[in-house]
Amino acid sequence: MKSLRLIIALLIGALALGTNAQVTRHTEGGPRKKDKKEGSAAITDRQQSFYEVREPSDADLQWMKVIYRSLDLSKGKNTALLYPELPNEDGENLYFIIMRLLAKNMITVYEYQPDGTPTFSEELKVKDVGQLFDRFEIYYTEAKGSTPKNPLYDFEPADIRGNQVLSYYIVEKWEFDTRSNRMQARVEALCPILHQSDEWTGLSKPYPMFWVKLNDIRPYLAQQYIFTDDDNNLARYSIDDFFKLNMYTGEIYKTKNMRNLSLRDMFPEDVAYKNAQDSIEQRLRSFNQDLWVPPLEVLQARAEAEEKARAEAEGEVTEGEEGAEQVEGEAAAETEEKTVTRTTKRGSKSKSKSSSKTSSKSKAKEKKSKVKERKPKTSTQTVNTGVRSVRNRKK
Repeated sequence: MKSLRLIIALLIGALALGTNAQVTRHTEGGPRKKDKKEGSAAITDRQQSFYEVREPSDADLQWMKVIYRSLDLSKGKNTALLYPELPNEDGENLYFIIMRLLAKNMITVYEYQPDGTPTFSEELKVKDVGQLFDRFEIYYTEAKGSTPKNPLYDFEPADIRGNQVLSYYIVEKWEFDTRSNRMQARVEALCPILHQSDEWTGLSKPYPMFWVKLNDIRPYLAQQYIFTDDDNNLARYSIDDFFKLNMYTGEIYKTKNMRNLSLRDMFPEDVAYKNAQDSIEQRLRSFNQDLWVPPLEVLQARAEAEEKARAEAEGEVTEGEEGAEQVEGEAAAETEEKTVTRTTKRGSKSKSKSSSKTSSKSKAKEKKSKVKERKPKTSTQTVNTGVRSVRNRKK
């Protein structure tokens, strides 16, 4: 009897061990499958480092200029960032990619400050994404698996109003790296701008939303290809290439300065504001060229162009114009000589006679004038003085 109880106890223990092993295998396999599923959607650290554009060291930089630009999505190639307004078979636009990553708590964004200068500090991190959605009237719902520590959200594509994000602010750094000995522009961050009509005036008013670092979203932008030409609908560039190759066009609205003023604050008039923008663009484009000594042919051509411009400004005659005038003078002299030889002898005689007559007439006129100029002699009347001359005495 005791042996039977012992056998039953051993069988129950064996069954308990088998069930525990199955439970442990199930629990171990469950998270692995879940991790694999999450890993396919998330970006690994290795992939992040592959797409990340590293900032050059301060020891390698000799010059840097921070530029703030405004990209109008209705101009030039910037339209590639707006299409498609809603996700379709061609993919997603830039704004939808950012909002989707933000709703899944996969990226960090920073609050927009009134002065327009981005500050990537811990205090300005957006910690409550739901509150950000409420501020811009974006309808959302809590996603499956959302927790208080890790809130996740879902939204409909039409609720984020991607067709109203018509411009972006970007931070552009122009840097001269001594390692590569070249000047390059690098986009550091961007800010989507929501354009809404004002309730009172009805005019469209921009509302900057938040700043996001471009390095944080580069791996996702590299997976979305876009086409930048209406004539060629083949998507050859990714959104990451669009910013790396500086394919955008944007107006400068601010440069980093000690007073932290925008160009509009420094140059209120439209003409001065436009001239300041053009001057900054020209200095940025010509900075890299001014670092190197050009070839001798380029220097000679430049000197000739400057000399010609100076001569035209002072009204001087260049060598080419002087030669042309000399040729014209010689041609005029030859034609004059030909006309003189073609005249007949009779014509030459008559010409000489007429010239002699005119000369004699002129001489006669000169004589008459001289005669007229002479004063007539005054007759002196004799006075009887009583003294007789010797001649009178002889008579």
